[in-house]
Amino acid sequence: MELEFYGAAGCVTGSCHILRVSNKTILLDCGLYQGKDEKEIGNDGFNFDPKKVDYVILSHAHIDHSGRIPLLYKKGFKGQVFCTNATRDLCSAMLVDSGYIQEMEVEWKNKKRRRRGLDAIEPLYTANMARLSMYLFTGIPYGTTIEIFDGFKIRFRDSGHLLGSAFVELFIREEEKDEVKIVYTGDVGNVNIPIMRDPTILDYADYLIMETTYGNRLHDNLNSQLHRLTDIIKETFARGGNVIIPSFAVGRVQEILYELSKLRRNRELNNLMIFVDSPLAAESTRIFEKYSECFDEEAKRDFASGYNPLRFEGVIFTNSIEDSSKINKIQSGAVIISASGMCEAGRIKHHLKHNLWRKECSIVFVGYQAEGTLGGNILSGAKKVKIFGEEIAVNASIYDIEELSGHADRNGLIKWMESFSKKPEEIFLVHGEKEAAESFSNFAKEKGYNTKIMKSGDIIHINEGISRKKINSNSNLKNQLIKLLDSIDNIDEINKELLIGKIKDVIKKFR
Repeated sequence: MELEFYGAAGCVTGSCHILRVSNKTILLDCGLYQGKDEKEIGNDGFNFDPKKVDYVILSHAHIDHSGRIPLLYKKGFKGQVFCTNATRDLCSAMLVDSGYIQEMEVEWKNKKRRRRGLDAIEPLYTANMARLSMYLFTGIPYGTTIEIFDGFKIRFRDSGHLLGSAFVELFIREEEKDEVKIVYTGDVGNVNIPIMRDPTILDYADYLIMETTYGNRLHDNLNSQLHRLTDIIKETFARGGNVIIPSFAVGRVQEILYELSKLRRNRELNNLMIFVDSPLAAESTRIFEKYSECFDEEAKRDFASGYNPLRFEGVIFTNSIEDSSKINKIQSGAVIISASGMCEAGRIKHHLKHNLWRKECSIVFVGYQAEGTLGGNILSGAKKVKIFGEEIAVNASIYDIEELSGHADRNGLIKWMESFSKKPEEIFLVHGEKEAAESFSNFAKEKGYNTKIMKSGDIIHINEGISRKKINSNSNLKNQLIKLLDSIDNIDEINKELLIGKIKDVIKKFR
């Protein structure tokens, strides 16, 4: 059994890991690189043959985990993609949207290339290619164990990160060897996040592949940060400006709307004018409403009572480009939520272009900003940034509310791991910048965990001999022998011979 770390190893995007077992090749996620990762690593090819991949097991729908599945299909992959039902439905919207973005960006680049006398380039994949790739997707309910092939079972458990997101439990038995359980976290959810349930507690893992996005950070209290968001909105409106919230269209938009609905119901913010400017956000909101059984208890109660906290008075979903353009004529009093979350593509770039240079406006980041992305540059203190080739001054007030992040912080990651019945044999750390991964690794080692920070290209050969079954068997053997030996002093010679025979039988049983 061989595990190769390919994407999101030493960085936070492009999640993809390769598991080879019983002459099968399985990918754990197949995501797009974004920001500096895209420039340094590239999205256009794979260092393996997509035609030889048998299965993709997808943890959740975010593009940095799913975004290269259409490219995999384009290059010859014809296997199955396994994920939860909600993830499948979200991908049907997100991957098609990603295809449109690929097409638009290449069209813009080709205009420049033609003027320079260069050959045209093609997009990574088209929207239609993304639609075709969806025929490979198979949805599985949470908690259902299925055998994909002989000796290889999977089960999805709610990770609390996004609608449909999952911890992937892999139960693997090769030939006559003991079963090994590998758990792949995908992204571990934050606790007490709006709408989402807290991450599921798992019983054990022999080996754990774990994200470390916020492995060196601690989140503040969520309620205090929501009050901070209220103050930011009030102060910005008083200055005569707009509040711009770059947000992932899937997950984060819905969570922000849920919290803003509370503020409106509590009359903390009256007459709010909220624009959700993202066709993908509108479509994903409909999918959220379809899967309300996946919500936490508070959100379930709201929907059961007939109140929809994702569509309330003052919320306007815009679809057309014309409607999007009209928003930029509004000078004050608007909360504009738009994608993409790291400001790398989509309509958010237009809203930043019209508001970033205005001192009276505010930009509020509510999710992780990867190094090298437009959002990351703004948040790191850049005085000017380029948007559509034009230099824009950063004069607006910049805020970062990480507590709305869907990722667990350092303590959240450790607390989740400590719920296991025993420590994993090894923990492979992925999906984190160098500082975050190293900080978390050191913190975990102090608590007795065996961690390794993985780099792209690292290969691990799993030792099937160290499995839960064998460890438990050895423990059971020891306990049974102790009970038998304790009784030796109280029996005669004949029964001693019988007892020794029983001891031999026990040893044979556990050999």
